[in-house]
Amino acid sequence: MDYIFKGFVEAISLLSSGHAETYSAIWVTLQVSSMSIVGSLVIGTPLGFLLGHTTFPGKAPLRVVVDTLLSFPTVVIGLLVYAFLTRRGPLGEFGLLFTLPGIAAGQIILGLPIVVAMTATAVENLDMRLKSTLLSLGAVPRQVLLTTLWEARFSVMLAAMAAYGRIVSEVGISMMVGGNIKWHTRTITTAIALETGKGEFSMGIALGIVLMLIAFAVNLSMCGIRKRVG
Repeated sequence: MDYIFKGFVEAISLLSSGHAETYSAIWVTLQVSSMSIVGSLVIGTPLGFLLGHTTFPGKAPLRVVVDTLLSFPTVVIGLLVYAFLTRRGPLGEFGLLFTLPGIAAGQIILGLPIVVAMTATAVENLDMRLKSTLLSLGAVPRQVLLTTLWEARFSVMLAAMAAYGRIVSEVGISMMVGGNIKWHTRTITTAIALETGKGEFSMGIALGIVLMLIAFAVNLSMCGIRKRVG
């Protein structure tokens, strides 16, 4: 068990000394996860509004599909995105494979169902009189959208936190689409998998500590938002 204690000591040393390789993985993770959550919110929030606010044929089956995608395996998403971005794929000409935008594209797909489903639920749970009141005041569709989302803002923030938590901790997409390239596309999770496999427990533990701190911050934020929603 001495190697575990030694690994923790060396991990603290790596973090406190600003170890370049360790902080490179942290910086890449923050970059790509930020791009991913912004993309998920920009695309998913309006879609969630439409799903929760409007009634149309096939809405119930579509809602089932969205809810099912909440548990979509990350390796399957990685496989599909890789197939599209590879040189032989339909999007290969854009050169996104083994890049941060390429990883972000896959992670947006991962976070999108969470944002859509939770936003739709939040909109559905709003006071039914809100829509009629806005329409009676002459609100245009854009104003209805913005006002409704503002009323559901804490639930949307909760959706963002939930999506970010899943995005920042995934491995499959980052490994397959990013290629785990040192100094370039290596994220915290892929670095942990690689370094642990090599027997480099200290760096793995250091990155694990950072990932746990991020997860703790996300969960703490979610608890605060839940209290506001409640």
